[in-house]
Amino acid sequence: MTKRIPVTVLSGYLGSGKTTMMNHVLQNKKDLRVAVIVNDMSEINIDAGLIANGSGISRTEEKFVELSNGCICCTLREDLLQEVERLAKLGNIDYILIESTGISEPIPVAQTFSYLDEELGIDLTKFCQLDTMVTVVDAHRFWHDFQSGESLLERKEAVGELDERDVADLLIDQIEFCDVLVVNKCDLVSVEELERLERILRALQPEAKLIRTTNGVLDPVDILNTGRFDFERVSESAGWLKELELGHENHTPETEEYGISSFTYKRKRPFHPLRFVEWCDQMPDSIVRAKGIIWSARHQDVALLLSQAGSSAKIEPVSYWVAALSSTQQQDVFQQSPEVLEDWDEEFGDRLTQLVMIGIDLDKEEIIKQLDSCLLTDEEFRNPWELLQDPFNWEWH
Repeated sequence: MTKRIPVTVLSGYLGSGKTTMMNHVLQNKKDLRVAVIVNDMSEINIDAGLIANGSGISRTEEKFVELSNGCICCTLREDLLQEVERLAKLGNIDYILIESTGISEPIPVAQTFSYLDEELGIDLTKFCQLDTMVTVVDAHRFWHDFQSGESLLERKEAVGELDERDVADLLIDQIEFCDVLVVNKCDLVSVEELERLERILRALQPEAKLIRTTNGVLDPVDILNTGRFDFERVSESAGWLKELELGHENHTPETEEYGISSFTYKRKRPFHPLRFVEWCDQMPDSIVRAKGIIWSARHQDVALLLSQAGSSAKIEPVSYWVAALSSTQQQDVFQQSPEVLEDWDEEFGDRLTQLVMIGIDLDKEEIIKQLDSCLLTDEEFRNPWELLQDPFNWEWH
């Protein structure tokens, strides 16, 4: 089998310094023949121009591809597949370096290199091997962007009018799915600010290698030919998942110096849907990240997923409760995932709430008290739950 070409993908929000970093890497890549793929939202691909001018790329030495008018994670996925396949088949390159647009989510990009695309008939796993997923964070602007409460549409950075993503959600997506986390522009913040940012980044993403940079300057070996990427491992590397695995609410990581902590809230009584939504709308500012499964009294068949980042909080159906399935389906689940039975309730089955909170100066006891007040009271528990007000306007099929 022909040796597969390693691929590094650079993700990071607009202005984080990906292009400057790519320039530096290209100027210091030793004897590697690198194919560069740049993706940019603008009509005229300014990033591509910067790279071409800054690194002195000669088309006889290296291959350079520009993808414009879209983002890799959605509208340009087909173009990306075809370009990577074409470059790989040329057989005269050692490495592929991809700069995603600032609004690109890393998971769909990683999937492009992990599975056969049946519609296009392209299987990049035959030619390429995803080596490193890098996320670049702007140390100077991170908190400004994260706490802005703005959507990509409001910033005129969205992919069409149907793109409803929030800036904070995108930042979290990029941080939680990577194996190298680069904190750039470190010279623009104080040592204390940098330490606190790194602690919260480590709480959000405890597995990735963390590197500090100024002006995007790093050793190319930190992001090229690292052999770090493993899809399953990276998919399970987010801090909230690690916290959930600990399985008890009394755990607090040793980050007290900067007031950063996390805990799991677990209850086997459903939330009053309206009270819980009202709490989410007024969630304490100290919570940087909240994510987990919700049991709502008005939704006995489906588990809800709460995903919060900054001032953005979303609740949506995610899966059926096992207890809501037919007996045959339940037995299939028990055989495949016997751990489901470990926490099984005789009356309500697997229905429960498990929420992870990550934040700065969290008042854990107060947050727990507030959440407990959103649970059904004894009287509400005894009365018909279908009479409770339902604040959601979606249906689950």
